Amino acid sequence: MEIQTPIDCQRALEALRNGVPNADAVRALGSHQRKAENSFLEKLSFVTDSARDGKQVLGLLLAGGFGAGKSHLLDYFHHLALDRNFVCSRIVISKETPLFDPAKMYQAAVESAAVPGLSGEAVRELALRLQPDTRNYIDFVAWANSAASGLSDLFKATILLHERLGNDPELVDDITNFWSGEAIAISRVRQGLKQIGCAGLFALKTVKAKELALQRFRFTSRLILAAGYSGWVLLIDEVELVGRYSALQRGRSYAELARWMGRVDGDVCPALFAVAAITDDFGLAVLQEKKDKELLGAKLRAKDTDEYIALATRAETGMRLIERESLTLEPPGVPALDEIYRRLKAIHAKAYAWDPPEIPASTLSMTRRMRSYVRRWVNVWDLKRLYPGQEIDLDAEQELRPAYNEDPSLEDAAG
Repeated sequence: MEIQTPIDCQRALEALRNGVPNADAVRALGSHQRKAENSFLEKLSFVTDSARDGKQVLGLLLAGGFGAGKSHLLDYFHHLALDRNFVCSRIVISKETPLFDPAKMYQAAVESAAVPGLSGEAVRELALRLQPDTRNYIDFVAWANSAASGLSDLFKATILLHERLGNDPELVDDITNFWSGEAIAISRVRQGLKQIGCAGLFALKTVKAKELALQRFRFTSRLILAAGYSGWVLLIDEVELVGRYSALQRGRSYAELARWMGRVDGDVCPALFAVAAITDDFGLAVLQEKKDKELLGAKLRAKDTDEYIALATRAETGMRLIERESLTLEPPGVPALDEIYRRLKAIHAKAYAWDPPEIPASTLSMTRRMRSYVRRWVNVWDLKRLYPGQEIDLDAEQELRPAYNEDPSLEDAAG
């Protein structure tokens, strides 16, 4: 992945200087996380077949410290997925996108979805590429109308209307918006069915928001296959924000993490593969010190309803995943540092049309993050270029750690 122009090089350096990866920076550095990359590609190879087999591809949970390169690696995976004909969504857990809210997660996934080779709104682009006379579309319709899909009749009706009522662009637009996450009036769907002589064919009724969101994920993953793509990849970053939720919402978040990692029995979303990133000290700081691992399951079961008993089981599964099955990112070794140093030196040379001087090697430390090395090199070259002949001595960056104190305002956006 080579960047071409001086402007691209400058843009990459600016992102690296600020510790915020962008497309140019990702192309510049690639990845030295071979184990994680190999695992990602291996799982990716099973996604399309998972739809045919009706199985869930198990997700990938990455763990690393602040500045270890988790976000950079997810962006790198984004490029790998697009190159292999996958639709890819980048989701950052935040106040606006809490992990425990499937509706907000779907909204973020659709808004950020990138379709290979296209730049428009993802679901609209996918809908335009449906061809009723193709095997992909026929399989899609057969699946949607089967009991195995778990879809409400609202989806089945809108698929039929989208196919039959191309001469009603307003209704087609309403349907596309519904597939994208907006509401649609059931009366409007009934009116469309009456136009094509199918009134009464479907039992249309309102679906609860959470269940509707989960159905939308299943529907859209299959829509992606029907449009001729290989599947849907979700890249979920900053999962550690869960540590700042209240105990109940942490429990719901652990349960949702178990879902995205494909570990909830009977809840399958074939053709979808999720990768999530979390800090490597989360297990100690939250699962143990806040006693979530010890107490949270019992607290949820104490509510003594079927919903909370099932939630407790899924939450415990999610906590076990964090503690036992996350793939910890490898600290940078000498070969990786040498390779990245050479790449950055060449990029800086191209960006500013000069010959950057050599920088004495830093003492290799198992606790020093890749971001720290990269920012030091870029800053030293910047200063050497602007102030030639001056002695430059940058202090090592202080390592930052995330906070896990509860913050109720993070839950306000979800209501």
